Amino acid sequence: MLAYIVRRVLLAIPVLLGLLVVTFFLVRLIPGEPCSAMLGERASAEACEAFNIRYGLDKPIPVQLVVYVQNILQGDLGFSLQSSRPVTQVMVDRMPLTIELTSTALVIAVAVGIPLGLLSARRHNSLVDVGTMTFANIGVSMPVFWLGLLLQYVFALLLKDTFLALPPSGRLSAGVIPVPFYEVWGWDVDTDTLGGGALEFIGKHVIFNSLITARWEVMWDAIRHLILPAVALATIPLAIIARITRSSLLEVLSRDYIRTARAKGAGERRVVAKHAFRNAMLPVVTIVGLQLGLLLGGAVLTETIFNLSGVGKTLFEAITARDYAVIQGFVAVIASGYVIINLLVDISYGWLDPRIRYE
Repeated sequence: MLAYIVRRVLLAIPVLLGLLVVTFFLVRLIPGEPCSAMLGERASAEACEAFNIRYGLDKPIPVQLVVYVQNILQGDLGFSLQSSRPVTQVMVDRMPLTIELTSTALVIAVAVGIPLGLLSARRHNSLVDVGTMTFANIGVSMPVFWLGLLLQYVFALLLKDTFLALPPSGRLSAGVIPVPFYEVWGWDVDTDTLGGGALEFIGKHVIFNSLITARWEVMWDAIRHLILPAVALATIPLAIIARITRSSLLEVLSRDYIRTARAKGAGERRVVAKHAFRNAMLPVVTIVGLQLGLLLGGAVLTETIFNLSGVGKTLFEAITARDYAVIQGFVAVIASGYVIINLLVDISYGWLDPRIRYE
């Protein structure tokens, strides 16, 4: 197992480097120059020259690439052209929200999608099966931006005077201010250090931070603001997981050992739970891992619609402003997370199916 993990990590290194190089060139193919985007279309040639020299954009593209890769290998993601702040600091500010949003959406998709798929497979060709798959097909077909606007209209406008009313946008209500756990506990933290930056990053996860500091009003307000964007983001993955669960379970239920278990008198619930479920979960686990990329991609639209300052909205703003360092830095971190998730998915196969060996 250890040798397999080491091999996968070593193989991931050239993949990540290749992705960084491709991203480096793709962002420079975006029409327009950073100087014009940041200083305006009427910026003088002298101002643009000084801007390019300041951020190293005056050097030839191959030289910029070498410098960028060298900095990445040293853990330096560069500085934002928009704010002149380190990209790592921008990540500390923006990534916690996206992590909360995508993990909540993934939990909703898995918690609802798998039971729906199981129910549909057990009631194959029944009215329940038809209704469930119809719901799944509608879920796959609905664009995130349309569903987000529809949820805002229903729960923030039509139901605004009921107990079902939910906030249409933003992370927290006005006047609700989260306090990092290290400040609540009186810790003296230097956020400029690696350890202090890690604590600051953890402290910006509003729900987790308010939970460990027992600030229930902040936690409840954060959850209420997160419900609509998480549901909008989770709909497509939920529908895909439900469909894959159904088809995978139906395939397993048609195998010989399942018929043998039924012939021996095992009840249908026992057959599904003990003999079919784990084998049927292999493709489902793969799909769940792949949905992480879909959720991060959907977060761009979701965060923009619900006015959430996370990775998606930051990437949108960075692309608009030709902020190369921010785009490249966030892509590097997201790609690394994607590789790690896929590795965990592969490792989980051995637990789900003992016949799988990694050595």
